Amino acid sequence: MANVTSISTGAALSGVVSMDNNRRVFNFGDRVAELAPQQSPFFVYLSKVAKKATDDPVFKFLEQRHSWQRRNFVCEAVSNMTAAATGVALTENIVIAAPYNSEGKIQADCKPEFIVGGQVIAIKFDQGVKRIKIAEAATSGSGLTFAGTNGTDGQVTIAAASMTAIDAIATNDDISAGAQGQVIGSAWAEGTTAPEGWEDIMSDSEGYCQIFKTACNLFSGTAMATRYRGIADEYKRVWADKLMEHKMDMEQAFLFGLGNATAGATSTRYTHGIVPYAEANGKVYNFSYASSGYDAFLDAMEDFFAPESGNSGNKLVLASRKVITYLNKLGAGSFLNNTVGASQYNLDINSIPGAFGHQVTVVNTIFGNLHFVAEPLLRGPWEDYAVAVDMGNVAYRPLVGNGVSRDTFIETNIQANDEDGRRDQIITEAGLEIALPETHAVMKFS
Repeated sequence: MANVTSISTGAALSGVVSMDNNRRVFNFGDRVAELAPQQSPFFVYLSKVAKKATDDPVFKFLEQRHSWQRRNFVCEAVSNMTAAATGVALTENIVIAAPYNSEGKIQADCKPEFIVGGQVIAIKFDQGVKRIKIAEAATSGSGLTFAGTNGTDGQVTIAAASMTAIDAIATNDDISAGAQGQVIGSAWAEGTTAPEGWEDIMSDSEGYCQIFKTACNLFSGTAMATRYRGIADEYKRVWADKLMEHKMDMEQAFLFGLGNATAGATSTRYTHGIVPYAEANGKVYNFSYASSGYDAFLDAMEDFFAPESGNSGNKLVLASRKVITYLNKLGAGSFLNNTVGASQYNLDINSIPGAFGHQVTVVNTIFGNLHFVAEPLLRGPWEDYAVAVDMGNVAYRPLVGNGVSRDTFIETNIQANDEDGRRDQIITEAGLEIALPETHAVMKFS
């Protein structure tokens, strides 16, 4: 009969043979996040709600921004417009550009490739919004002339003969430079053929798994057998500190790392950090400790929660202790004081217990909710920062492939075989995936 082994890493069960712990590899991947969650809130949330393994240390992922949410455009000036009754062709060409490129990323002066024949568009003329039908036969090169380079001078010219007025247009009811417009549907006659097609282009982004290592110094057999004052087992005390050190290394990297990979056979990879990545590619908002209240937040959130950016209605906001203090105190110049103002009904802030051991300050806006959590590592150069994270667009990516997991694990007894002592190390190979950076934001206070 085969021996039964204990699942315990301590003493053997009576009458059975225990597992050999001399060179065990212990997987702590799902438990390391539970160590002092208040000290590393971002890593805790990533581990609990946004964990997704990768089988390549350089992981690529696709971002899709749906252009059907974004079919708005900006017009060049049109003057000397002649009156056009309902159903009558316009007399002047209209030139428009999109504020998004073909990948849906925010970029001025791009070709609006979503413009096709058969569509109805609405444009703000000088005398009000007018609706115009683009001819069903209008195609690229015939009635619709696309030209230029995205980001520089991309545009489409809609020929006057290819447009008919749905609203009557008066003489000299012109279009000013920068006038806004958007597609408001399509309208086709009975028995007509299919329109031209268009599609989104998915963008390709890249992330990196960083190798984190933390080791204990060699503890001699004598040191391990010695009873110390304070905490008797010095080895266990150091081990507890090393686990926290390892976890905090990952929290720091996921906050502040600058993602890249060095060339060579033994490449060193650095994970993206949410703060520099959002600051460079997402939204940045500036607030004042002296005057910013709920109204200032509301103005910023009108832009931040815009649905065409692919936002969810809730953001995890990692805030410095200084910002958290500003949000919660009642003194002159504080958020609460500026928010209450002359009317208590302006107040829309409350504190609730979080799901993972954190105290959460919730600021509700009509566009979405901001869940502020104190991030102790936002200090020094980042003491006036808060970073708003859309948790649906970030992921913790540990390297797992071919039956091997590089999520946090412990290698025991890595000392040489003839050494009278013990040395262990903790290893994690993982990175942070940040998608749709426009759904994340950095809030700076001054």
